[in-house]
Amino acid sequence: MKKLALITVAMMASASIAVAQNADSSAYKAAHDKATSDYKAAKDRCSDTLSGNAKDVCQEEAKVARARAESDAVAQHKNNKRDLEKAHKKVAEAEYDLAKEKCDDLSGDAKSACVSQAKSVRDTSLASIKSGSYSTTAAATDTVREKTAAAADTMRDKTAGAGEVMSDSMITAKVKADMAADSQVKAMDVHVETQKGVVMLSGFVPSKAEADRAVQLARGVKGVNEVKSSIQIKK
Repeated sequence: MKKLALITVAMMASASIAVAQNADSSAYKAAHDKATSDYKAAKDRCSDTLSGNAKDVCQEEAKVARARAESDAVAQHKNNKRDLEKAHKKVAEAEYDLAKEKCDDLSGDAKSACVSQAKSVRDTSLASIKSGSYSTTAAATDTVREKTAAAADTMRDKTAGAGEVMSDSMITAKVKADMAADSQVKAMDVHVETQKGVVMLSGFVPSKAEADRAVQLARGVKGVNEVKSSIQIKK
Protein backbone atom coordinates (compact mmCIF):
# COMPACT_ATOMS: atom_id res chain seq x y z
CA MET A 1 0.00 0.00 0.00
CA LYS A 2 2.79 2.39 0.95
CA LYS A 3 4.62 1.51 -2.26
CA LEU A 4 1.52 2.31 -4.30
CA ALA A 5 1.14 5.65 -2.52
CA LEU A 6 4.76 6.55 -3.27
CA ILE A 7 4.33 5.68 -6.94
CA THR A 8 1.19 7.83 -7.08
CA VAL A 9 3.00 10.80 -5.50
CA ALA A 10 5.90 10.39 -7.93
CA MET A 11 3.52 10.31 -10.91
CA MET A 12 1.74 13.44 -9.69
CA ALA A 13 5.06 15.23 -9.22
CA SER A 14 6.17 14.27 -12.73
CA ALA A 15 2.87 15.48 -14.14
CA SER A 16 3.23 18.81 -12.32
CA ILE A 17 6.76 19.26 -13.68
CA ALA A 18 5.57 18.49 -17.20
CA VAL A 19 2.76 21.04 -16.91
CA ALA A 20 5.19 23.69 -15.62
CA GLN A 21 7.64 22.97 -18.44
CA ASN A 22 4.89 23.26 -21.04
CA ALA A 23 3.75 26.54 -19.52
CA ASP A 24 7.30 27.92 -19.62
CA SER A 25 7.70 26.75 -23.21
CA SER A 26 4.47 28.47 -24.26
CA ALA A 27 5.40 31.66 -22.41
CA TYR A 28 8.83 31.70 -24.01
CA LYS A 29 7.38 31.24 -27.50
CA ALA A 30 4.91 34.06 -26.91
CA ALA A 31 7.69 36.38 -25.70
CA HIS A 32 9.94 35.38 -28.60
CA ASP A 33 7.17 35.94 -31.15
CA LYS A 34 6.42 39.37 -29.65
CA ALA A 35 10.09 40.34 -29.89
CA THR A 36 10.09 39.36 -33.56
CA SER A 37 6.86 41.22 -34.25
CA ASP A 38 8.07 44.37 -32.47
CA TYR A 39 11.33 44.23 -34.41
CA LYS A 40 9.57 44.03 -37.78
CA ALA A 41 7.31 46.95 -36.88
CA ALA A 42 10.25 49.06 -35.65
CA LYS A 43 12.31 48.24 -38.74
CA ASP A 44 9.43 49.28 -41.01
CA ARG A 45 9.09 52.59 -39.13
CA CYS A 46 12.80 53.22 -39.68
CA SER A 47 12.44 52.65 -43.42
CA ASP A 48 9.29 54.76 -43.68
CA THR A 49 10.53 57.82 -41.78
CA LEU A 50 14.33 57.96 -42.07
CA SER A 51 17.06 57.75 -44.67
CA GLY A 52 20.83 57.37 -44.92
CA ASN A 53 22.79 56.50 -41.80
CA ALA A 54 19.97 57.64 -39.53
CA LYS A 55 17.86 54.80 -40.97
CA ASP A 56 20.73 52.35 -40.58
CA VAL A 57 21.22 53.34 -36.93
CA CYS A 58 17.48 53.08 -36.31
CA GLN A 59 17.38 49.55 -37.74
CA GLU A 60 20.37 48.46 -35.67
CA GLU A 61 18.61 49.83 -32.58
CA ALA A 62 15.62 47.70 -33.48
CA LYS A 63 17.92 44.66 -33.66
CA VAL A 64 19.36 45.46 -30.25
CA ALA A 65 15.85 45.80 -28.80
CA ARG A 66 14.95 42.40 -30.27
CA ALA A 67 18.10 40.75 -28.90
CA ARG A 68 17.44 42.19 -25.44
CA ALA A 69 13.80 41.09 -25.47
CA GLU A 70 14.83 37.58 -26.52
CA SER A 71 17.48 37.53 -23.79
CA ASP A 72 14.88 38.53 -21.21
CA ALA A 73 12.57 35.77 -22.47
CA VAL A 74 15.33 33.20 -22.05
CA ALA A 75 16.14 34.44 -18.54
CA GLN A 76 12.50 34.31 -17.47
CA HIS A 77 11.34 31.09 -19.12
CA LYS A 78 14.41 28.94 -19.78
CA ASN A 79 17.15 30.12 -17.46
CA ASN A 80 19.72 27.45 -18.34
CA LYS A 81 23.38 28.26 -18.84
CA ARG A 82 23.68 27.24 -22.50
CA ASP A 83 20.68 29.25 -23.73
CA LEU A 84 21.53 32.23 -21.53
CA GLU A 85 25.09 32.35 -22.82
CA LYS A 86 23.85 32.26 -26.41
CA ALA A 87 21.31 35.02 -25.72
CA HIS A 88 23.90 37.25 -24.02
CA LYS A 89 26.26 36.81 -26.97
CA LYS A 90 23.52 37.92 -29.37
CA VAL A 91 22.98 41.08 -27.32
CA ALA A 92 26.72 41.84 -27.25
CA GLU A 93 27.03 41.39 -31.02
CA ALA A 94 23.90 43.45 -31.72
CA GLU A 95 25.16 46.30 -29.54
CA TYR A 96 28.53 46.12 -31.29
CA ASP A 97 26.86 46.41 -34.72
CA LEU A 98 24.86 49.40 -33.46
CA ALA A 99 27.96 51.10 -32.07
CA LYS A 100 29.81 50.61 -35.37
CA GLU A 101 26.88 52.05 -37.29
CA LYS A 102 26.95 55.16 -35.11
CA CYS A 103 30.66 55.51 -35.85
CA ASP A 104 29.84 55.98 -39.54
CA ASP A 105 28.87 59.57 -38.76
CA LEU A 106 32.52 60.28 -37.95
CA SER A 107 35.61 60.29 -40.12
CA GLY A 108 39.37 59.86 -39.92
CA ASP A 109 40.97 59.23 -36.54
CA ALA A 110 37.70 59.95 -34.71
CA LYS A 111 35.95 57.15 -36.59
CA SER A 112 38.84 54.74 -36.01
CA ALA A 113 38.81 55.51 -32.27
CA CYS A 114 35.04 55.06 -32.19
CA VAL A 115 35.20 51.63 -33.86
CA SER A 116 38.10 50.60 -31.62
CA GLN A 117 36.14 51.53 -28.50
CA ALA A 118 33.07 49.65 -29.74
CA LYS A 119 35.17 46.55 -30.36
CA SER A 120 36.73 46.83 -26.91
CA VAL A 121 33.31 46.94 -25.24
CA ARG A 122 32.15 43.95 -27.32
CA ASP A 123 35.28 41.91 -26.54
CA THR A 124 34.97 42.66 -22.83
CA SER A 125 31.34 41.54 -22.85
CA LEU A 126 32.12 38.32 -24.73
CA ALA A 127 35.02 37.52 -22.39
CA SER A 128 32.74 37.99 -19.40
CA ILE A 129 30.16 35.69 -20.95
CA LYS A 130 32.74 33.04 -21.81
CA SER A 131 34.19 33.05 -18.30
CA GLY A 132 30.74 32.77 -16.78
CA SER A 133 31.24 35.93 -14.74
CA TYR A 134 27.81 37.25 -15.60
CA SER A 135 24.53 36.78 -13.78
CA THR A 136 21.45 35.09 -15.24
CA THR A 137 18.98 37.48 -13.62
CA ALA A 138 17.09 40.14 -15.55
CA ALA A 139 18.33 42.79 -13.07
CA ALA A 140 21.94 41.85 -13.77
CA THR A 141 21.24 42.03 -17.50
CA ASP A 142 20.00 45.59 -17.03
CA THR A 143 23.23 46.42 -15.17
CA VAL A 144 25.30 45.14 -18.09
CA ARG A 145 23.26 47.29 -20.45
CA GLU A 146 23.83 50.36 -18.30
CA LYS A 147 27.57 49.74 -18.21
CA THR A 148 27.67 49.28 -21.99
CA ALA A 149 25.69 52.49 -22.51
CA ALA A 150 27.99 54.34 -20.10
CA ALA A 151 31.06 53.17 -22.02
CA ALA A 152 29.52 54.29 -25.29
CA ASP A 153 28.63 57.67 -23.80
CA THR A 154 32.20 58.11 -22.55
CA MET A 155 33.54 57.34 -25.99
CA ARG A 156 31.17 59.82 -27.66
CA ASP A 157 31.98 62.51 -25.09
CA LYS A 158 35.70 62.09 -25.72
CA THR A 159 35.12 62.36 -29.44
CA ALA A 160 33.04 65.49 -29.00
CA GLY A 161 35.72 66.94 -26.75
CA ALA A 162 38.22 66.45 -29.54
CA GLY A 163 36.26 68.91 -31.63
CA GLU A 164 33.76 66.69 -33.40
CA VAL A 165 30.29 68.19 -33.74
CA MET A 166 27.45 65.76 -33.25
CA SER A 167 25.46 65.28 -36.43
CA ASP A 168 21.68 65.09 -36.50
CA SER A 169 21.78 61.31 -36.90
CA MET A 170 24.10 60.99 -33.89
CA ILE A 171 21.76 63.13 -31.79
CA THR A 172 18.81 60.98 -32.88
CA ALA A 173 20.71 57.80 -32.03
CA LYS A 174 21.73 59.14 -28.60
CA VAL A 175 18.17 60.22 -27.75
CA LYS A 176 16.87 56.78 -28.71
CA ALA A 177 19.60 55.06 -26.73
CA ASP A 178 18.77 57.11 -23.64
CA MET A 179 15.09 56.24 -24.02
CA ALA A 180 15.89 52.55 -24.41
CA ALA A 181 17.93 52.65 -21.19
CA ASP A 182 15.27 54.57 -19.24
CA SER A 183 12.72 52.69 -17.15
CA GLN A 184 9.96 55.27 -17.71
CA VAL A 185 10.02 55.42 -21.50
CA LYS A 186 9.31 52.67 -24.02
CA ALA A 187 11.63 53.51 -26.92
CA MET A 188 9.32 51.81 -29.41
CA ASP A 189 6.49 54.24 -28.49
CA VAL A 190 8.38 57.40 -29.45
CA HIS A 191 9.63 58.36 -32.90
CA VAL A 192 12.67 60.63 -32.91
CA GLU A 193 13.88 62.84 -35.75
CA THR A 194 16.52 65.59 -35.70
CA GLN A 195 17.04 68.49 -38.10
CA LYS A 196 19.81 71.00 -37.50
CA GLY A 197 19.93 70.21 -33.80
CA VAL A 198 16.15 70.42 -33.34
CA VAL A 199 14.73 67.15 -32.02
CA MET A 200 11.16 66.32 -33.02
CA LEU A 201 9.30 63.70 -31.00
CA SER A 202 6.09 61.98 -32.07
CA GLY A 203 4.11 58.82 -31.41
CA PHE A 204 1.61 57.52 -28.88
CA VAL A 205 2.39 56.81 -25.22
CA PRO A 206 0.17 55.55 -22.38
CA SER A 207 0.75 58.48 -20.01
CA LYS A 208 1.69 62.16 -19.82
CA ALA A 209 4.53 61.18 -17.47
CA GLU A 210 6.14 59.12 -20.21
CA ALA A 211 5.70 61.94 -22.74
CA ASP A 212 7.29 64.45 -20.36
CA ARG A 213 10.15 62.08 -19.60
CA ALA A 214 10.85 61.60 -23.31
CA VAL A 215 11.14 65.38 -23.75
CA GLN A 216 13.39 65.62 -20.69
CA LEU A 217 15.74 62.93 -22.01
CA ALA A 218 15.93 64.58 -25.43
CA ARG A 219 16.79 67.98 -23.89
CA GLY A 220 19.61 66.35 -21.93
CA VAL A 221 21.49 65.19 -25.03
CA LYS A 222 24.55 67.18 -26.02
CA GLY A 223 24.11 69.11 -29.26
CA VAL A 224 20.32 69.50 -28.96
CA ASN A 225 19.22 73.09 -29.57
CA GLU A 226 15.48 72.60 -29.16
CA VAL A 227 12.92 69.85 -28.57
CA LYS A 228 9.52 69.87 -30.28
CA SER A 229 7.02 67.28 -29.10
CA SER A 230 3.84 66.14 -30.82
CA ILE A 231 3.59 62.99 -28.69
CA GLN A 232 -0.02 62.01 -28.03
CA ILE A 233 -1.50 60.18 -25.05
CA LYS A 234 -3.29 56.92 -25.83
CA LYS A 235 -6.97 56.96 -24.89
